[in-house]
Amino acid sequence: MEGKTAIVAGGSRDIGRAVSLALAEAGARVVVNYFNNAAAGQETVDSIRQAGGTAIAVAGDMTRRKDVEKLVAETRRAFGESIDVLVNVVGGMVARKALPEMDEEFLEHVLRLNVTSTFLTTQCVIPHMTEGGSIVNLASQAGRDGGGPGAAAYSTSKGAVMSLTRAMAKELGPSGIRVNCVCPGMIDTTFHDTFTKDAVRANVAAGTPLRREGESREVADLVAYLASSRASFITGASFDINGGAYFS
Repeated sequence: MEGKTAIVAGGSRDIGRAVSLALAEAGARVVVNYFNNAAAGQETVDSIRQAGGTAIAVAGDMTRRKDVEKLVAETRRAFGESIDVLVNVVGGMVARKALPEMDEEFLEHVLRLNVTSTFLTTQCVIPHMTEGGSIVNLASQAGRDGGGPGAAAYSTSKGAVMSLTRAMAKELGPSGIRVNCVCPGMIDTTFHDTFTKDAVRANVAAGTPLRREGESREVADLVAYLASSRASFITGASFDINGGAYFS
C-alpha cells in the first residue's frame, strides 16, 4: 500500500487501532479518526510514527455530516486529493436492553451509530476515491446470529451494515471500487470488557473450536488484506472471524 491514503473511522483503540497499525505497516498513510478521546488518537499516531509510518489524527463524530466532511477535507489537505482506503470501524452497542426496555430513541441512536456513520463516511469519501479503491465495513457476528441477551438493536444494526455492504458493492463496482465487510466474534476488546460478563466470555471461548477469544490484530490482518490489491476480485462479501463459534 505504498503511497496509498487510508482513513480509519474509529481508528484510535482496540480493533480500530490495530487496523490503523496494520495499514501503516503495509505502507499506507493513515488518518486516524477518533471521537472524544484525543489521547487515544494521538497514542495510535505515535505508535505508527515510531514504527516508521505516516499518520495524523482527526477528531470527529461520524454520525454528523459536517464532522465527516471535515475529516475528508483534512485528509486531502495532508495527503493529497485521492483517498484509496476507507475502513468503517465506528459503532457500538451503547447498552444491553431487552425489547420491552427499548424506546424509539434508543433504537434510532444505535442505528445511527452503526449504520448512519457507515453511510455518511462512505458517501463523503467516494467522490475522492478512484478505481482500485477499497472500503471495508465492520459488522459483527451478532448481525449473523442475533447476538446475546439485550442485543436486538445492535444485532439489527450490524445486519444492516452487511446489507449496506452488498448494496454498495453493486453500486460502486462499475467504478472499480470494492466494498467488503468483516464480522468479528468474541474479540478481546474493551467492548466485551464493558458489555460481556467474564463468565460468559469464558464459556464462549471454551465453546469455540479454537478454544479462545480472538485478538484485535487478527481482525486487522483480515481488514488489511481486503483493503489491499491482493483482494482485487473480492467485493460484496462478509467475512466471519470468530474462531469457529459460528459458521455462515
